Amino acid sequence: MSTSRRFEVFAIVFATVAPLVYVIAVENNYALITYHPITYSFGFGAQQPGEGPAMYWFGWMATAALAGGGAGLVAGLLPAALTRFLRPALAWLVPLGVLVAFVILLRDYFLR
Repeated sequence: MSTSRRFEVFAIVFATVAPLVYVIAVENNYALITYHPITYSFGFGAQQPGEGPAMYWFGWMATAALAGGGAGLVAGLLPAALTRFLRPALAWLVPLGVLVAFVILLRDYFLR
């Protein structure tokens, strides 16, 4: 099975950009949507808790997916001469690096 070079570029850029944007979204609470489980409602942006807790994870994932998808689409439209340096290893190394960053950022929370 063969895939086009544009899809390969999209996949590598998406897998590289989305985890990085996710870390930034979590650290700065850039949630695209907020879910309020008590009232079963969604709100646009990072909203304050209402009657109960507010869940931002859905919004962080949506923010990361949109940023990664947009970056992947733009990179997929670039000429092959500009994207020849992209290697599939980036699609593994950057997400693994993000996991290490989360372990470092959250170690105080779990080790208190």
